[in-house]
Amino acid sequence: MNKYVKRYLIDALGGMAQGLFASLLIGTIVKTLGQQLLRLGSNPIFTFLVDAGAFASDAHVVGAAMAVGIGFAMQVPALVLFTLAATGSAANVSGGAGGPLAVLFIAILSAEAGCLVSKKTKVDIIVTPLVTLLTGALLTVLTAKYIGKAASAFGNIIVWATTLRPFLMGMIISLLVGVLLTLPVSSAAICAALGLTGLAGGAAVAGCCAQMVGFAVLGFKENRWSGLLSQGLGTSMLQMPNIIKNPKIWIPACLTSLITGPVATCIFKMEMNGAAVSSGMGTCGLVGQIGVISGWFNPSQAAISHGASAVTPSGFDWLGLILVCFVLPGILTWLFGKFFRKLGWIKDGDLVLENN
Repeated sequence: MNKYVKRYLIDALGGMAQGLFASLLIGTIVKTLGQQLLRLGSNPIFTFLVDAGAFASDAHVVGAAMAVGIGFAMQVPALVLFTLAATGSAANVSGGAGGPLAVLFIAILSAEAGCLVSKKTKVDIIVTPLVTLLTGALLTVLTAKYIGKAASAFGNIIVWATTLRPFLMGMIISLLVGVLLTLPVSSAAICAALGLTGLAGGAAVAGCCAQMVGFAVLGFKENRWSGLLSQGLGTSMLQMPNIIKNPKIWIPACLTSLITGPVATCIFKMEMNGAAVSSGMGTCGLVGQIGVISGWFNPSQAAISHGASAVTPSGFDWLGLILVCFVLPGILTWLFGKFFRKLGWIKDGDLVLENN
């Protein structure tokens, strides 16, 4: 394997995914847990959980964690690594929907710039962080917002898909939003910016679940329970380094999303009328499912503006939520994976997560 591909894509992406998990995703899980417990009544411990989760999932903190994860994976000198926290914070906030991608690009270049001067002068403690910081700041100013705009351009395709009939809309939105979830961009930010609710939001939730639950089940042989939880309740982005090595491992989850999307929109008429950001979260902290449930009883303003109103869910609605979000993604991806393993497209070890 080319050493640059390994360093800049596999190692760096792996480090970034772990940084994302240790900040945004674990923060989202803790925050969601606290919010749901507060429904039982006011309690300082529950409030603490919400505050702790909100801090960990703040865009500045997430950017810093991802950049430090990248630097750690690249094994950069300590002064470069510590300075990347500031670089990543700025890149993630400025990059908007493309924040993670901006962090990846800018952190790599900043790290390499810092490495070029590291330990080359007698005032290394000043020169190395200064070069790393200024490189990152300059690249953030010059490129971050454009990376964000490029990521948001996917939104135009999603908007177009919402005008189609439910079957095609379900397929396209489920596939696209699911793919965005796994890529180093923010599917949640894109869904929030588009105000994606209703049937389109339901299809988006289905696609995200197909990726997260799908990869969790597909890689269970290699990663066991820790992988099941980290991907099923965390993020399928953890598989990006493996996707770079063997893109074919992505096919089962994508095929599953093409099925579960129309099942959600045409059979169960599953709508996500909670906060639009939930459409792009899938099973991360069960935020997508909570969005669907809260949308039944208390629709968000964005959903109400599109004609949504409170409903009493039937047993069929609950069945649809469970099947679309958990059962079908697990079964279908496992079946597709079994088929592709027989073809030799997916081999043992292809889905092993780092530090699992």
